[in-house]
Amino acid sequence: MCPLCNRLCSYWKLTDTCSHAMGSHMFDNGATVFFAIFMALWGTIFMELWKRYMAKIAYQWDLIDYEILEEHPRPQFVARLASSRRKKLNVVNQMLEPYIPFWSGKVPRYLFSLTMVFFLISLALAAVIGVIVYRISVLAAFAFNENIMLRKSATLITSISAATLNLLCIMLLNLVYAKVANWLTKMEMLRTQSEFDDSLSLKLILLQFVNYFSSIFYIAFIKGRLAGYPGDHAKILGFRQEECEPGGCLVELCIQLVVIMLGKQFIMNNILEIILPRAMRYMQRLTMRTADDEARQKQWVKDYKLIPMGPNGLFCEYLELLLQFGFLTIFVAAFPLAPFFALINNILEVRLDADKMITQYRRPVAVRAKDIGVWFSVLDAVAKIAILTNAFVIAFTSDFIPRLVYALTQSADRTLAGYIDYSLSEFNTADFANGTEPDNPLELGYPVDVCRYKDYREPATAAHPYRHTQHHWHVFAARLAFVVVFENLVVAVTILIRWLIPDVPQDVLEKSRREKYIRDHVIMEKELERAKLHSQEENTDDLVKDINM
Repeated sequence: MCPLCNRLCSYWKLTDTCSHAMGSHMFDNGATVFFAIFMALWGTIFMELWKRYMAKIAYQWDLIDYEILEEHPRPQFVARLASSRRKKLNVVNQMLEPYIPFWSGKVPRYLFSLTMVFFLISLALAAVIGVIVYRISVLAAFAFNENIMLRKSATLITSISAATLNLLCIMLLNLVYAKVANWLTKMEMLRTQSEFDDSLSLKLILLQFVNYFSSIFYIAFIKGRLAGYPGDHAKILGFRQEECEPGGCLVELCIQLVVIMLGKQFIMNNILEIILPRAMRYMQRLTMRTADDEARQKQWVKDYKLIPMGPNGLFCEYLELLLQFGFLTIFVAAFPLAPFFALINNILEVRLDADKMITQYRRPVAVRAKDIGVWFSVLDAVAKIAILTNAFVIAFTSDFIPRLVYALTQSADRTLAGYIDYSLSEFNTADFANGTEPDNPLELGYPVDVCRYKDYREPATAAHPYRHTQHHWHVFAARLAFVVVFENLVVAVTILIRWLIPDVPQDVLEKSRREKYIRDHVIMEKELERAKLHSQEENTDDLVKDINM
């Protein structure tokens, strides 16, 4: 095989990646397509059943027809603008309220907030670039190692360590994102609490998704796509691009998902939910000492020493489940075990949250709400994005389509016999550009005149050497066709599912109609009684007038 890097790396045997290829086949097989379709449909069914559950809960709490006609301004908004002379008439309650001018007040704040969000996104992308540089450096270091076992395991070790490093970067950036997003939202001076919550939610959702999924998207859709060939590698800022193993990037993508998903759920969430609330409660008790022992034993004193929930107390819980839903649906084709680990996590999470809410936090203040608000729209968007991403993972990241095209067009017996040899192109080692040839070309113990690399290109002896073969374009067309067919098929079925499953359960709908009928009937009876009483009073008055006359 051709070297994996310039000068420092030498030729190597394809057999070094046998374990890598066997691991890849566990996820990269025909069953993955059907599992991805099932998970896409599951996401739609989950959302439809959740809408029905919300309707049921809304009916039980008498919130079916609940609408906020007028939301009061936030106390912080009123306090910040208490000295402002700008007043505006509220058309709903006909009261003068302070306001911020659009062009001179709101636009500069929104532009600054948008600029800061893009800057924070660039920090996450910079962390991904740093991990890429680390991966390239470590692979080059393993190329010099004399231990054969370490060199064969170089890709696995590098992938795990790079994913762990990326997880640490994610954890550090999360702390920065939470503080900066909260500060930016306060700086925007939003009038109502719902506007404040929606703005903060959208910022953190965007930042968290970029933070968690940017490295995953890079491995799935960018890494090794435009790498070129050994004689003419594509470069960015003078550096040669990363390449996937001959077995593809699916194993590395799976490792990245395992480390980030499990690290986030079992380390960042569960362990922190055990330690952090208790540490916060201990600090709360230190700052709230009572003078006498009798007062210390009173229940209201004990309750007051608990951690206050705050208006955004459930925000982290919603965000945690949203990110888990993203891991379950967006890249399930690369990590089919994600639902199993999510189930284990949620079983633990239910008990940990119960302990946290009951023993560590004060009782939250109940607020009337018809549904979960902007979170449902984001979950629905993630379910739709998952259909497209899974189609591209199967088509472009895995080897499912190239194997299928080979079996249908090149294999005489419709099997994959000879597929590996057919998927590797030949390169004449005399065509290396100056400064890119291996420093130690005899590392295998013999000179190499022709090396192999994964691509569909013409050999050096062809009329157009190293140009893509016709089979390459057949495979590319098949990939695009699969994406179109997969997406349209799944979307059509999801539309059918949405049509078959009503948003409101039939019993809830019937009970709601019955209540409306009784309410309207009672109102009509009362109006008839009032009309009869009014008519009797008028008749009595007329009779009295006639008698007086």
